[in-house]
Amino acid sequence: MNTNLPEIVALSALLLTGCASAKPDAYRVYFGTSAKGEERGIYMAKLDMKTGALSEAVRVAKATRPGFIAIHPNGKTMYATGEGIDAETQRDGAVSAFQILKDGMLADLNTQPSGGAGTCHVSLDPEAKNLLVANYMGGSCSALPIQSDGSLATPASTQVHSGSSVHLKRQQKPFAHSINTSPDGRFAFVADLGIDKIMIYRFDPETGTLTPNDPPFAAIGPGGGPRHFTFHPNGKFAYTNHELNGKVTAFAYNQESGALTPIQTISTLPEDFAEDNKTAEIITSPDGQFLYVSNRGHDSIAIFGIDADTGKLTFVHREPVRGEVPRNFNIDPTGTYLLAANQKTSNVVVFKIDRKTGRLEYTGSEIKVPNPICVRFLPL
Repeated sequence: MNTNLPEIVALSALLLTGCASAKPDAYRVYFGTSAKGEERGIYMAKLDMKTGALSEAVRVAKATRPGFIAIHPNGKTMYATGEGIDAETQRDGAVSAFQILKDGMLADLNTQPSGGAGTCHVSLDPEAKNLLVANYMGGSCSALPIQSDGSLATPASTQVHSGSSVHLKRQQKPFAHSINTSPDGRFAFVADLGIDKIMIYRFDPETGTLTPNDPPFAAIGPGGGPRHFTFHPNGKFAYTNHELNGKVTAFAYNQESGALTPIQTISTLPEDFAEDNKTAEIITSPDGQFLYVSNRGHDSIAIFGIDADTGKLTFVHREPVRGEVPRNFNIDPTGTYLLAANQKTSNVVVFKIDRKTGRLEYTGSEIKVPNPICVRFLPL
C-alpha cells in the first residue's frame, strides 16, 4: 500500500489480532521477479529484525514473470501478476492466486485473466475482498473478487483509459502503471504513465465495481509519466513519482470527494545529473515522517521529510543502493529496515532507517535474488 499503505495497515492488523506476535523477531520476505528460464519464479528469504540480516533466498513458486505481488492480511494467500492465459495471442494479461503453506512455500490456487494486456501491478482493498489490477499495455484497470478459499473470480469491473501525452516514445497511448485504494477503500487511484493523469474511481468492495469519479482524474505536468502512488498515513495527502522526468508531486486529498489537488512538485535528482534516469517506487514511512523514492540511473533512494501539516516535502538525502536499477523497495511494517531490490544486478540490500533523520544506513547485509522487482513482508 503506500503504494503500500493498505499492505502496511493490513499487516499491522495482522500483528495485533494474535496471528503474530506484536513485535516479530523475523519476517518472511517475498520477492516478485522478472527472471526468465530456470530462474523464473517467486523467491523468499527471512529477515532477522534484531540484526537486519537476510537469509539466502529460496524459490517458493516457479511462476512465469510474477513481477508484482500482494499478500492477503490473513497471511494465507498471495497474488501475483503473470503472463496471459492465451499463450499464442497474449491478448490478455493474467493474475494468479497462491496458497501460502506453513513453511512459506506457495501452492497454486488459480489463474484468471486480468482484463487487459501487460499486467504490471496488484493491490488489495482495505477489506481484502478484491484484488485490484493495473494493466500497462492495455491501459486499463480491473477488480477481481476474492473467493472464500482465497482464489480469484473473473474481473467484476474493468475500466479502459484513453488519451496520450507529449513523450513520443512512452506516451503515445495510456499505460496504467499502478492501482491503489484510499485508506477507507471508497476510491481507487490509477497512475497512468501514458496520459500524465491519476485516474480516480469510486469503488464498491462488495461488488468489485469501479466507476468514474467526479472529478475523474488529477493531472501532473506534461511528460512526467506518473508511475506509483502512496498515501500519507494521516489520509490527508498523497504522492506520485514521475517515471520519465525524475520528479514527485504532492497532493492534498479530499476524503469526501476523492479529489487530488497538486500542492508541490520536487525533483529526486541532483541539479547537475544529466544522465538517463527513471524513478520506480515511492513509499511513505509508517510513521509518516519521510517519503522515499527510487532512482534507476542515478541508482539511489531519494529521501524527503514530510511536513505533517502541509504535506509538503523537503529534500533530506540520496543514498546509493549498492546495485543497479532499484526497480522496487519496501519498508518493513515496524519502520526499522528498508530493503532495496536491484533488478539489473540481482541483489537485495538491507538498510537501517534512522527514525529521527530518515537517512539510510547500509547494514552490510545483502543477498542474491534473480531480477527482483517487488518486495513484500509477512511476519513469522
